[in-house]
Formats: sequence, structure tokens, C-alpha cells
Amino acid sequence: MSFERGRHSGIDYRPCRYEGSRLDFRGPPKALDGDYIAFLGGTETYGRFVERPFCALLEQALGGACVNLGCMNSGMDAFLRDPGVIDICRGAQATVVQITGAQNMTNRLYSVHPRRNDRFIKASELLHRLYREIDFTEVHFTGHMLRLLQQKDDGRFDIVRAEVKTVWKARVRELIRTIDAPVVLLWAARRSPSAAGHPAEGMAEPRFVDRDMVEEMRPLVADIIICPESAKARAWGTMGMTFDPLDRTAAKVLPGPAAHADIAAALEGPLMRLLPERGDRRDTGCAQGRGNEEEPS
Repeated sequence: MSFERGRHSGIDYRPCRYEGSRLDFRGPPKALDGDYIAFLGGTETYGRFVERPFCALLEQALGGACVNLGCMNSGMDAFLRDPGVIDICRGAQATVVQITGAQNMTNRLYSVHPRRNDRFIKASELLHRLYREIDFTEVHFTGHMLRLLQQKDDGRFDIVRAEVKTVWKARVRELIRTIDAPVVLLWAARRSPSAAGHPAEGMAEPRFVDRDMVEEMRPLVADIIICPESAKARAWGTMGMTFDPLDRTAAKVLPGPAAHADIAAALEGPLMRLLPERGDRRDTGCAQGRGNEEEPS
């Protein structure tokens, strides 16, 4: 594995790369010659702006190596294209896959960057015909493009929504089958999966993903953990997070230390059950919490 030292916003993320991978992950790099659990996901799994993301908390609680494969602004496409990542997941005792949005995947309407999946590359001829009035040369990110399309015509946007939801289901199935080892799907977002279509949620992450889509994956995985951000964790705001003043807006929509503690607590029991040899270990690192849609008391 190769790695470099790096600092950002006061936190030393120690960015690293593993052999065979072109993606940058949060360090320190872990040895892969023993037992370990892999954690695959986006910016939330990476743990941007927090000193100890849920992956690090679980490593202490479970008493074994936890490999953080969270990659900022990346999603299913980036992981499926990366042989190094797939090899790490295949060699893990279990892989926790964070549920990410449906917008950051190449589909019949548009293509995204192969590693930075939030970056819009080009519109297909089909999308050009659907939205003839839009100049896509001015669009650089998928989020910007989707807001633009929805503002222009919510009726036509139904076609876009249906396409990305269909592709999301196909790619998640492909990723699970490609890993070919125990997979736990993790919902770690501000909203619950039941709120996907609620007007107040707008384009909240993971965009376009709802409970039915997640439940379709249940026969393929070892477990599904639903851990929406609790009111208590949200009340903490950015307290305990470390960021530059210019990053305040980004920090506000990402999980802080309290939310990471809840996620770790929600995952600990299910992972213990998947790893019976660790089942007699006591909780030494995770804060108390639970992985359901009820608010912690």
C-alpha cells in the first residue's frame, strides 16, 4: 500500500491508498494480512470533520482491525470500478456498505467521473432531447444538474428520477454480488428511508433512495442497519467538529461526533453476531445508541 501525509481543516486524515486501488482513503492504513472488517462508503464513512469516525470507534469496541474505505464524494460506481477495493472487501470477515445516493452513478441520461462520482461529465443524447433548453456545458456537479432539471420541469424530472432509482438498485446488487462475502447495508443519514418522498426532505441524502429500494436488497445481505440521525445528535450541530470557517456549510449537513457514536453503537451488536469469536468482548469504545428510527431516550 502507498500513502502520503496530509492535513485538512485541522484534522490529520493521513490519506492513504491500498495496493491495486486508485482511490484515496482515510488513514492510517491497516494491515490486510489478518482478520478485519471493511467499511465502504462516502463522506460520512470517511468521517470528514470528526476526529474519530464510527469506523474508529468500532475498532476499539470490537477489538479488531476496521478498514475505513470511505471515499469523499464517491459512490457505488467508484467502488465497482476499483479492483483493489473489491479485493479488500472479499478478504474481509464482513463489509459494511453505506447506502449512498442514486444521483452519482453513470446511467442512460448522463455520465459521472469514474472516481469523484459527484462530478458531472456529460449529458447523453437522450437527456439533451428531454431538456433541449438546457446548456449542459455550464454544469459541473450532479447536484447542480438535478436541481436545474427539477426547476425546469418537475414532470420531465420524473423520467430522471425513475432512471437513477433503477440504476441504483442494479449497481447495489452488482456490488453485493461482486464482493461475494457477508455484507451489512448501513443507512446513516439525517432522514429516515421512509421520508424519501416527503416534500420537506427535498433532495436530502441519500438522494432518491427510499425504504422499498433498501428492502429489495435484504435477501442479498447479512443485515440492514437503519440509523437516521437522532434529534439529540442533530441538536449538537457542529459541536465537536473541526473545520475551516469556509467549510461551515458543508459541516452542518454531515454527522458530528454524537451521530458517529450512534452509528457505531447501532452496528456493534450486528457485527458481533457476524463475528462470534469476538462476541464475548465487552463494549470498550462505542457510546450508547441504537440503530432504528426511534429517537434515543
